Amino acid sequence: MIQFNNIEKTYNDGTVAIQDLTLEVREGELLTLIGPSGCGKTTTMRMINRLIEPTAGTITIRGEDISRLDAVELRRSIGYVIQQIGLFPHMTVEQNISLVPRLKGWKSQQYQQRVDELLQLVGLDPATFKKRYPAELSGGQQQRVGVIRALAAEPDIILMDEPFSALDPISREQLQDDIVRLQEEIQKTIVFVTHDMDEAIKISQRIAIMREGKLVQVDTPKQILHHPADDFVRDFIGENRLDVAFPQAADLMITAITTVKKSDGLSETVHTMREKQVDTLFVTDNDGTLAGQIDFSALADDAAEGKTAADIMETDIPAIAETDPLQDAAQLFEQNHRIRAIPVLRDGFLIGVVTRDSLMRSLAQWNPSGN
Repeated sequence: MIQFNNIEKTYNDGTVAIQDLTLEVREGELLTLIGPSGCGKTTTMRMINRLIEPTAGTITIRGEDISRLDAVELRRSIGYVIQQIGLFPHMTVEQNISLVPRLKGWKSQQYQQRVDELLQLVGLDPATFKKRYPAELSGGQQQRVGVIRALAAEPDIILMDEPFSALDPISREQLQDDIVRLQEEIQKTIVFVTHDMDEAIKISQRIAIMREGKLVQVDTPKQILHHPADDFVRDFIGENRLDVAFPQAADLMITAITTVKKSDGLSETVHTMREKQVDTLFVTDNDGTLAGQIDFSALADDAAEGKTAADIMETDIPAIAETDPLQDAAQLFEQNHRIRAIPVLRDGFLIGVVTRDSLMRSLAQWNPSGN
């Protein structure tokens, strides 16, 4: 959705802030920019709404070069939340939230309804809060209003520049929970800047780690914890976080899997199960995509001629991705005691399994301290 293409930013004094930055922010994801002070994360974010202009390169939104757009209209179409909140003290909560919709010409009934919806979304009763002024709110309440003000005009993109860093730890944690819950509901494209790795891990779908104006690693929190790109990333994450990172499914899965194809007949399926001495078989498409599973009990109950594995396989089966921590498998086993094995997938393709026994052996052998 947002594409940085070979972006450079050099200030008049010769300071190089961004070097050859190429990055895609996917539609509907929350991507966090993080790194040491002065690494360029805030500069990168502010180039999206043209508060800062790049020296070279292009930034596009849905393929359109933003340098060709009217800067004021661009900013009105993008939500923006900052650390200082920026609520207007002389305006009520309702007036603050509805500011951009009013500037965009929304009718009174339309924006008033939107204000009520947004206040309810973050647990603030409209009847109680919308006529209050910012000074009458707590810090956490003010920040909630700042967040939903950015949502008021229904933007596709929201920029959040260290929005929770000035809050006390309890309020900050509550707001982090709120943004995770909100993102599940609204599915906006959010670029979030923080200096707090714990916050990034908690809220992000992907994290972009920067150093001296360059991208060092862009990946999911799990991948970064398990596979830091270099010593800088490892040091930035911190050994304590790496120590507690849970093993991934791909690290400890069983790769010798017995499978049948959907088109295989029942007699062939029975023969395979008896030959391999397994009670559960996974069924795949011809390309290896997981389609379902068959328990031996289903075969014993169904000996009809002409049927294939696809006719009797169970399709509603739990599975985990190769990058998921093994604790996800442990939770699935705990939730359903009938499960014997959990398939491990890579983009839908079956690449291994985790069984109850293999899980227990793996956990027993795993030593997070490395001793």
